[in-house]
Amino acid sequence: MASAGQAIRGSRVGAGPLGEAERGDVAPRAQVSYWCANGHETRPSFAVGHDVELPVSWDCPRCGYPAGLDPTAPPAPVRTEVYKTHLAYVKERRSEEDGAALLEEALATLRRRRGDGA
Repeated sequence: MASAGQAIRGSRVGAGPLGEAERGDVAPRAQVSYWCANGHETRPSFAVGHDVELPVSWDCPRCGYPAGLDPTAPPAPVRTEVYKTHLAYVKERRSEEDGAALLEEALATLRRRRGDGA
């Protein structure tokens, strides 16, 4: 048994270097610059061809903001909603008066049940 330091991983015995003949031809590529609101430039490469459409925006790998093709007018960062509690959502749907009325209704139901011997 060979030690771990002597093993060649990811290859089989007798395998030669992987060249163009084994992998096929590489498609022609072009690098495209995208800029985010923080001024970061990202240059992903895309295949070049008559039927290839470049994406309008690209996520910046440094800050996560969307990046666009125009360095003078990058896309605005996406506004994320802050976490809301269940109570915050309830307060959006109900007014204080609605809440008081619902509470009074629930208390009246409980009082009736207690009065019935439950």
